[in-house]
Amino acid sequence: MSVILYTNPMSRGRIVRWMLEETGADYETRYLGYGPEMSTLAYEAINPMRKVPAIVHDAAVVTECAAICLYLADAFPKADLAPPLDARADYYRWMLFAAGPWEAASTNRSLDVTVPAEKSGMVGYGDFERARDVMLRAVPETGYLLGPKFTALDVYMGSQISWGVQFGSISKTPRLEGYLERVLTRRAYIRASELDNAAMADQGPAG
Repeated sequence: MSVILYTNPMSRGRIVRWMLEETGADYETRYLGYGPEMSTLAYEAINPMRKVPAIVHDAAVVTECAAICLYLADAFPKADLAPPLDARADYYRWMLFAAGPWEAASTNRSLDVTVPAEKSGMVGYGDFERARDVMLRAVPETGYLLGPKFTALDVYMGSQISWGVQFGSISKTPRLEGYLERVLTRRAYIRASELDNAAMADQGPAG
């Protein structure tokens, strides 16, 4: 059962590429440029948002990075990237926290959007500092986000943390650096990065 990955090397598709490399699944990559290539009727039928990434796995179409990570962990169980069904409370909680409150908070921060204190109750993430501090509480001194076992949560939330550190919205600490060292030295991450970096060099700047 092959997977088709629709992506751009300068996008959140890098998360899904890493996840696919972790699963060991066979997959085909179809790169889409920003603008017209993502707005064709053919691609809009796959993702009406006209964004990447998206995957097609047999008859299944999945969009949204967190959903794709969850789906792939279940679709390729031999990779052992999800906890047992009776031990998934924190797995779902933190995956969707990173995809919801943290994604919104970090995006608004990058756009210089500040929620007035008196309006924080209307916003899912409250305020940026609260969302950041809550997420970072999940980062362990040793091991991975759910304990000694690496999971799809480390792919998704680990990517969010890495980007936050890279772009300065999250301050480096020894604990964070230790965690990122553990996840970003994985063979699958290195392989995924090499592929996307090479594609980025081939395609030139996004536009």
